[in-house]
Amino acid sequence: METFRTFLDALRDAGELVDVHKAVDVRHVAALVDQASTALLFHRVTGYDLPIVSGLLNDRKRIALSAGCDYAAMEQRLSRALDHPIEPLEVDDGGERRWFREGAAVDLFDLPVPVFSEYDGGPTITAGVTLAYDPEHGLNAGTYRFQVKERNLTGIDIVTPNNLRRLAEKALAANAPLPISINIGTHPLELMASLYKAPLGRNELAIAGGMMGRAVRLGPCRTIDTPCLAEAEIVLEAEILPTGWTRQEGRFGEMTRLMGDVHYNPHVRVKAVSRREDAIYYALHMPWENIWIKEHGFQAVLRRVLDAAGVTVTAVNVTPGGCCHWHAIIAIRKQPGDPQNAIMAALSVADLKHVVIVDDDIDVYDAMEVEWAMATRVQADRDITILSDARSKPLDPSLPLSDGIPTTAKMGIDATIPDGVPRARYERITYPHADELDLGNYLDGAAMDEETSGAGGAVGRADLVATVARIRGLLALRAMYFNDIAQAVAGDDFQSVARAMGELHAAGEIDQDDVGRYRLLPPDR
Repeated sequence: METFRTFLDALRDAGELVDVHKAVDVRHVAALVDQASTALLFHRVTGYDLPIVSGLLNDRKRIALSAGCDYAAMEQRLSRALDHPIEPLEVDDGGERRWFREGAAVDLFDLPVPVFSEYDGGPTITAGVTLAYDPEHGLNAGTYRFQVKERNLTGIDIVTPNNLRRLAEKALAANAPLPISINIGTHPLELMASLYKAPLGRNELAIAGGMMGRAVRLGPCRTIDTPCLAEAEIVLEAEILPTGWTRQEGRFGEMTRLMGDVHYNPHVRVKAVSRREDAIYYALHMPWENIWIKEHGFQAVLRRVLDAAGVTVTAVNVTPGGCCHWHAIIAIRKQPGDPQNAIMAALSVADLKHVVIVDDDIDVYDAMEVEWAMATRVQADRDITILSDARSKPLDPSLPLSDGIPTTAKMGIDATIPDGVPRARYERITYPHADELDLGNYLDGAAMDEETSGAGGAVGRADLVATVARIRGLLALRAMYFNDIAQAVAGDDFQSVARAMGELHAAGEIDQDDVGRYRLLPPDR
């Protein structure tokens, strides 16, 4: 069964996890992970009994290892899970979490919770897969940040509108706490599914089950009537207090790769902590672990809305430059009107801000290819669509200050080949014989072959007449590019072919068509 521990083993076997046994200061963890090309497991953290692992998902290869497939298949894996979810399974045990503390014995400061940037408001739990139950809508899962404030008190960053915020607002209206379990050290697919923007009432853990090919196991909590993830390393049993959005917290380093503002959030009271005796604390590293794990979720949603719009999509890149959140490059197999339909459909997805639609000959993962398409296929007054006053994510630093939910402008660029333009304008430069040649064969240091090098001999008249006749026969059948002619008469050297074409041109027997192919003129022209 796949667990957090089996994932660490898979990373280690693949050379994607390094075990650090030298003692480390918790204040140094974020900077060390940022410098590393692998995930890091710090076995000795000064002043703490538990090790820290971080950087698990800040690379596409590691994300693919979590699912046991190529990264390119991740979006398909999620799409299949959306169509074929597997509901979670409730079990009676709490996995390997034998260590338990509640009430006055709870002390969050015993956990090795780091800060991630110089301006963070304090130690912040970043990988807390949070479960809440609502009688009307069922179980909800999401991942949120919890800034540790006291031994048993945190904030919860739910300033952005989302499903958990709706449940918290419902509890606040009744002046009641909302029970939640905070699960740290879970399988990455459970974490990723919790970040999928599912509608309220759809169980994200069923999506995780579909991705894993088995039901996610839910265990009981002791102090709240809300389940937890049975295989989690650490579980905090807690309640969102009915304080409302009245408590300052932050700043936080955001997925924008910028520092967010201080803002107001509710408080959370932690009633109990359970963990494995040998628990490993997972510190999700900001911002890249937060950025990368959202990419395939947006890809899956985009494919679905574009399919509903009747657009044939061949590739989607939700770009890291746009924080895997705001920008998408979408390649389509174009029919008339498709680019505009694609733009309108794509910009309806969550907080997507800018979208570029390209033809299926463009590699959406190659920034130079995309920029080239924009440079050669776009007329700004015709191909750019701008929408005003669309819903936005407050994290966008370009927005004006607002007390309410902000709105933003969205932009779509049609970078497909314009209708009515000859395709010959977009034929790329290619090199004759490129697939047959290997430069290494010419750089091996061998002496020059004197029999084949140097100046060529004079072309005999009889041979030239024969080559002219061969070319004339070819062009009588069809128009041909010069290179195709040269290849068709490959038995003749290139100079002979060039001279023969010169003879035909001088005799007025050939000219070129609109795309540059040579053709034989009728004798009575």
